[in-house]
Amino acid sequence: MRALKYLIISLAIIAVPVSATSQELDYSEFKTNDEENNIEVFKLASPSVVHITNSRLVRSVYSLNPREVPQGTGTGFIWSGDGYIVTNFHVVQEANVVTVTLQDGSSYEALPVGSDPDKDLAVLRIDAPGVELTPVNLGDSSLLEVGRKVIAIGNPFGLDTTMTVGVVSALGREIESVNRRTIRDVIQTDAAINPGNSGGPLLNSLGQLVGVNTAIYSPSGASSGIGFAIPVNTVRRIVPELVTYGRVQTPILGITRLPQPDYYRELWGIEGVIVLDVVEGTDPERLGMRGLRRVQRGQIQLGDVIVEIEGQAVVDEDDYATIMEQHQPGDVVRVRTLRDDRFLEYDIELQAPISR
Repeated sequence: MRALKYLIISLAIIAVPVSATSQELDYSEFKTNDEENNIEVFKLASPSVVHITNSRLVRSVYSLNPREVPQGTGTGFIWSGDGYIVTNFHVVQEANVVTVTLQDGSSYEALPVGSDPDKDLAVLRIDAPGVELTPVNLGDSSLLEVGRKVIAIGNPFGLDTTMTVGVVSALGREIESVNRRTIRDVIQTDAAINPGNSGGPLLNSLGQLVGVNTAIYSPSGASSGIGFAIPVNTVRRIVPELVTYGRVQTPILGITRLPQPDYYRELWGIEGVIVLDVVEGTDPERLGMRGLRRVQRGQIQLGDVIVEIEGQAVVDEDDYATIMEQHQPGDVVRVRTLRDDRFLEYDIELQAPISR
């Protein structure tokens, strides 16, 4: 009881100076270190954040004249001073007209430059002559640790330039893209992310971009403290290719793959990527890799099933794509396959993707 009494007295003594300090200081002049940092990051990064609205052109049954129908809003950020804007692919997917609004309130129609649905990223470009655009500062997502502070700036529910603060809750998460590909090494954060934040920056305490806010886990559709961001190191790799080529330059092996592979893997009780056919004139054809074949009575005979590339296991198309993204055209990779209960190995030179 004496210990409890001592504790209560001690707490009372500690509380007095705090109360006195709050009366003596001018709130307009007082900021904690964390508040100072939040304010500095907002001032530094917010000029790089843009509001994106998209709409579709719809023809009325009573008129041939198309009209714009709003589809939704999102966020993006300025990648470079010559007008390139980065956002999520799902923010501008199926849009006929995309409008980018800068922090000064000026709006510009944006043209699509390139997209990567597999990573839910898209690049737009605006023509804003005489306007000094402020590109976001890029960070390094490999330096993130669980517990580090992060800041999201975006336009949730259309409320432009909203800032929320949280921490890195976890690293190495996986989410599904709009075309059902797995996006790996995703950042999880408890910074409030809501509809409209998609495509906006996730920043570190230096105001550097560490991720692109992309998705939330929420039964209600609103923030539940579980948000996900694509790491900036992925963005660094993809955006320059989208700017230059309009698509990601992932090399190809020289095969075609089986559609609806999950169904057939389960049907045949196998793991790996099923080779449907080999492309004429490529290493797989020259080296004797085999696709599916029809045998007597119309039955289908399995050919090669890719189970390993460069020593990395290939269980499904996600594994295959992830490994291919690590290489460049011209690289020679060792591919291990299973055919007729035998393992085969091929050294294959990767090719540049076919231009569309």
